[in-house]
Amino acid sequence: MAEADDMTPPARTNAAKLAVLALPMFWRVRGLDRFLDGIGRPVWHSGLFRPRPDVVAVVGWGRKKPSRRAMRAAARWGLPFLTVEDGFLRSAGLGVTGTPPLSIVLDDRGVHYEAAPPSAIEDDLAQWLAIPPADIAAARALIETMRGHLIGKYNDAPDLPADDPAGRDRPLVLVVDQTRGDASITGGGVGAGDFIAMLEAAVAENPGAELRVKVHPDVLAGKRAGFLLEAARERGIALETRPVSWPSLARRAARVYVATSLAGMEALIQGVPVTCFGLPFFAGWGLTDDRRPAPWRSARPTLEAVVAAAYVRACRYRDPLSGGPATALDIARHVAGIKRNDRDFAGLTVVMGLRPWKHARMRRFLASRWGRVRFAGDVGRAVATAKSAGGRVAVWAARAPAGLADACAAEGVPLWRIEDGFLRSVGLGSDHVAAASLVIDRQGIYFDPTRPSDLESLLEESRFDDALLAEAARLRRVIVERGLTKYNVGRAEGVTLGAAPGQRRILVPGQVEDDASVQLGAPWVGGNLGLLKATRAAAPDAWIVYKPHPDVEAGNRQGAVPHDVVRRFADQIVIDTSVVTLFDLVDEVHTMSSLVGFEALMRGLKVTAHGQPFYAGWGLTTDLRPLPRRRRRLALDELVAGALLLYPRYCDPESGLPCDVWHVVDMLSARRPQPARGLRQRAMRGLRLAGALLRALIGGR
Repeated sequence: MAEADDMTPPARTNAAKLAVLALPMFWRVRGLDRFLDGIGRPVWHSGLFRPRPDVVAVVGWGRKKPSRRAMRAAARWGLPFLTVEDGFLRSAGLGVTGTPPLSIVLDDRGVHYEAAPPSAIEDDLAQWLAIPPADIAAARALIETMRGHLIGKYNDAPDLPADDPAGRDRPLVLVVDQTRGDASITGGGVGAGDFIAMLEAAVAENPGAELRVKVHPDVLAGKRAGFLLEAARERGIALETRPVSWPSLARRAARVYVATSLAGMEALIQGVPVTCFGLPFFAGWGLTDDRRPAPWRSARPTLEAVVAAAYVRACRYRDPLSGGPATALDIARHVAGIKRNDRDFAGLTVVMGLRPWKHARMRRFLASRWGRVRFAGDVGRAVATAKSAGGRVAVWAARAPAGLADACAAEGVPLWRIEDGFLRSVGLGSDHVAAASLVIDRQGIYFDPTRPSDLESLLEESRFDDALLAEAARLRRVIVERGLTKYNVGRAEGVTLGAAPGQRRILVPGQVEDDASVQLGAPWVGGNLGLLKATRAAAPDAWIVYKPHPDVEAGNRQGAVPHDVVRRFADQIVIDTSVVTLFDLVDEVHTMSSLVGFEALMRGLKVTAHGQPFYAGWGLTTDLRPLPRRRRRLALDELVAGALLLYPRYCDPESGLPCDVWHVVDMLSARRPQPARGLRQRAMRGLRLAGALLRALIGGR
């Protein structure tokens, strides 16, 4: 389909209006105005009288009776008619369950499921060599994503298990039924007899194959009628009725038979041969085995061209996080994120080590349509509950109860450790600011060098391909250009170092001394004071700048060193200042295990690790306590790819939907601490102090 600006109705701006007649389907299209952004603003119209002069087109849903009335009204008024239908990448769930659409097909020439009249997709395919190369490239990336993540139109069911025997011993042939009344059936020139002929052809043409009829769930539930249910039963042909995703099932097939179902297009995307008994938009172009001739479809487009015409060009997409425009690849990646969570968090997860205010947020990160989340405070009960359900225990790594790991190991219950990710928020977790990223580690946790972690395994073993490294390099540049860090706190102005010209300048970031990353990753250093002493001993002539940790600075955690003591070893103390400002003023960083070291590496600074943080031991830092287990030498962007692209999980704090790192980067870039937040921080500190005083008084009794 042509771009919106090329559509027939002239001079479209946001001031123009599109008359949307009062069609029942439209009441279910949330955010229709966003889908039509750039074409016009929808206004509801009864069709009983001529619309206002600023109405430039009439919009209708599909080709059912209400829409045909809208077409006749548009013809009477001399206005163009635009057809809207669900997009081919609609959503992560069914529309009948209330899941809003993430895409629509918008056609100013016809409708894609009618073979006879023209349509935007058909016109594109007839001249497929004119499709822009950028759209072909987008289609190629989309096909790769849909294949890799088994994505279809609705994505409402789990994937077929890897150990399912379907198609393993004998070739699997799938015959797809449809529901009576589906507009694509008559539009594609098919009748009831064609479905029976299709079934008989599948039997005759595939001797020795395992034949199954894929029946629509609504037919099995008795809500709608199909064509092949009874015919399959009469012939003793197996029915495929399991609630599994169609792409995961189709990928097992040796051949798929369809009349006009989009299941045929999705099978093509999965690389499966398809036989068509009708004329859906993807048939007749040489990609399918066609039993109904379409001589006007003489072009021979590639699969990438068909996907470009249908998914990239004919559809409009809406970002589920921002509500703004999106691309087909954006939506596919969003669905892939939901499917990943569905798969990884299926079953029961019993969570421990969380304060109650974090429960709702943890439910969002662990959300799975096939899973459940419970919270427990007792080790024995948590392990028993997880074992009885075949689930796992997840614990906030820094707050793991004593004996939990041994109890899980004894009962054979998987133990996951959870912590904040490396691009977390604008504001501190100790001030109840929601996290936008978490890491969920099945081996250990990144800050504990005493055992392997998923991150360490990723960095030691992963193959980082060129595309991943290019994305990591771009991410690193954007993070540096926008001045992003883990917490994004502190002022960014008003700092001057007193170093003499040419003097070596070293930043020493303080840490929370009772933090597990210090206790496990640098217990030999002696805390913040020990780090200062060691740095001064290593660089007696350097200008040393000490920055207390934000949580310590805020009065929320332990690790404060009196300023007069700090000044024995440091030349300058910097308070309430963004670490990004300091990166531009120093030459190197000395740290125990602070994430500041990783952030400094991304900015090209030298880093000396007095402890064993996750970014040390790979040849990028000066390591005072090497870790022999880490043998691989990494490039900086390989480290960035592992730590920021592959290891964390990202979640939009507002919607609770999974997202990618780029959404988080944009969100953190746009947000700034609000003045009211300081009042809230002071109030929270007051409450904590009052609680500590109350506990002391109670304990004193």
